[in-house]
Amino acid sequence: MADASNTEAAVGLGEMKRVQMLNAYVHDVSMDDIVEHFREGVMLTLHVDMIMKLQKDREFYDLLEQFDVITCDSQIMYFATKWLGTPVQERVSGSDYFPKFYMRYANDPSMTVFLCGGKPGVADLAAKNINEKVGREMVIGTDSPSFHFDSDPAEIERMIAAINDSGATVCLVGLAGGRQEKFIMKYRDRMPGVKLWLPLGGTIDYESGTFDRPPVWITEWGFEWLYRLIKEPRARFHRYVVHEPPFLWAVLKQKLGRYKDPFA
Repeated sequence: MADASNTEAAVGLGEMKRVQMLNAYVHDVSMDDIVEHFREGVMLTLHVDMIMKLQKDREFYDLLEQFDVITCDSQIMYFATKWLGTPVQERVSGSDYFPKFYMRYANDPSMTVFLCGGKPGVADLAAKNINEKVGREMVIGTDSPSFHFDSDPAEIERMIAAINDSGATVCLVGLAGGRQEKFIMKYRDRMPGVKLWLPLGGTIDYESGTFDRPPVWITEWGFEWLYRLIKEPRARFHRYVVHEPPFLWAVLKQKLGRYKDPFA
């Protein structure tokens, strides 16, 4: 992987500094720059769950260089970049970015959105809410794929057809970290009408109003994980109590120069 001094050009964003985070990296980029200038390509909003998956999932790891912009979507990771001496400008989470995106392009008819993900009916609720906020039919299609979509070729074909038939130029995919990115990278060439790909996890749930976001101070202090754990203890226990805590130990090893990329 590239070190923190490397830069690259992403569509519309110019030169961006890479900041190393374990065996991945995030770009040092602001929310405003992404909203204003990133109109074509694939975004990755990297958070602790994903970066821990990158320690074990070689297929996901091998996709990193294909993303046009990778943001720091975690307050804990934001604190970690500061502690490591390579701070990024700010945390850029998908759930914060997307409302800013659709309000920025509310009056731009070239920006039409397809929402792919969520439980049955949830994406429809999100579409209704978004379209009411922007004052036009910006979300022009929705789909709620089956949980095991990635092992069902017929389901994948149906998803691709639904996205293509919608005519949307932007596709938000909320199918769980790792899985949603693999779907995009594997099949995006078959959906040429989509110019902007946004794998944004649970953002559809937030936009539907079926899951409340925590107060801003909870997020800013890095306790969003605890808020979610309290809200959904059964669903979140393994992620927040078993899967993610080793991140802190790995960051300490990076600080000490002892971290080793498992795929290097």
